[in-house]
Amino acid sequence: MTTRVVIADDQALVRTGFRMILTARGIEVVGEAADGAEAVDAVRRLHPDVVLMDIRMPTMDGLEATRRILATPTDCRVLILTTFDLDSYVYAALAAGASGFLLKDVTPEHLAAAVRLVTTGDALLSPSITRRLVERFATPETTQPALHRDLSNLTPRELEVLTLMGQGLSNAEIATALTLSEATVKTHVARIFAKLNLRDRSQAVVLAYETGLITPGDH
Repeated sequence: MTTRVVIADDQALVRTGFRMILTARGIEVVGEAADGAEAVDAVRRLHPDVVLMDIRMPTMDGLEATRRILATPTDCRVLILTTFDLDSYVYAALAAGASGFLLKDVTPEHLAAAVRLVTTGDALLSPSITRRLVERFATPETTQPALHRDLSNLTPRELEVLTLMGQGLSNAEIATALTLSEATVKTHVARIFAKLNLRDRSQAVVLAYETGLITPGDH
């Protein structure tokens, strides 16, 4: 099945270049947007699998557009594109629900691979990088924030698995830590994603910190 993409960038030349790159690699570009508001509208009309989203655009920036697109249930994934290599942008994008972050000087091969990767449900950033970003930029309102009410839906074992995901552990590492099979861990992870409406592991890391399940410095 062909992956369907919307490209959101305020520079027409950039949009044209990305369209050519993706089309040449069998990825269908179904729409373009010159600002965040157009991107939100395009997603509602075209139902793409992935949006390549610039951060700095007029009218509505890419972070706000990402928040609006992902505020309602959708299978669409957002990949943030920018020329600004700043951790704060990466964290803001992940907190908004983005599945990854790419600089605009990305190679054509990496761009196509990234689009295909996020459509499988994986995040482009590794959980360990996500953890570093969260520890640097997360700002809980209190030193011991209350757990988010949604976590009450998790079983004690699922809370354990989410905690270890928040610490950046892979499924194999979680299996070792909890003396479980990797298949069992995958089942727990899938249930956590379903119960908390998470798209990928990076979102799970962000959630674990922002709900106070773990705090910066926990190991």
